[in-house]
Amino acid sequence: MNKNCPVKSVYADMKTVFHNEITDCDDNTITIVEFENGVTGLAEDSWAKPGGMDDRIEVYGNKGVTYADLFRGNSALTYSKDGYGYAAEKAGSTQGWTFTIFEEAFNQGYPQELSHFIDCVRNDKEPVITGRDGRAVLEIIYAAYESAGTGKKVTLPMEKKTVPYPMALWK
Repeated sequence: MNKNCPVKSVYADMKTVFHNEITDCDDNTITIVEFENGVTGLAEDSWAKPGGMDDRIEVYGNKGVTYADLFRGNSALTYSKDGYGYAAEKAGSTQGWTFTIFEEAFNQGYPQELSHFIDCVRNDKEPVITGRDGRAVLEIIYAAYESAGTGKKVTLPMEKKTVPYPMALWK
């Protein structure tokens, strides 16, 4: 994604497994990203999973490992027999055990992101994440949808495709 660690290839499997009645988009995906330096990244994404958002990351290196649970690590483990109001984004019910998030927007980084953007505009600074980074991410997204559509690994740089949106490469 950046100059020091470009992406070599992308493989993805995408399906609509739960929300067939409301969308023809993917609601469950597995994406494997292979970097030029030999590192492999695996992303599992699903909004078919009941119980609210699950936003975790595990990073393994040759000298250590780190785990972060971006929602449940910033929440209160709560039990309610009858349920209660809002617990967290995409939590369908609050009966039983739930992870009640507090200061959700702050914990997801939205105020910090907006503050950084405003600072860059006001002070003519380059953002931490640049347009070049965004373009690299979009190429990975397009490659993932093409891979899911063909069932094959897609090497980068990707051959330019003219489609109205990335999902068109899958469908």
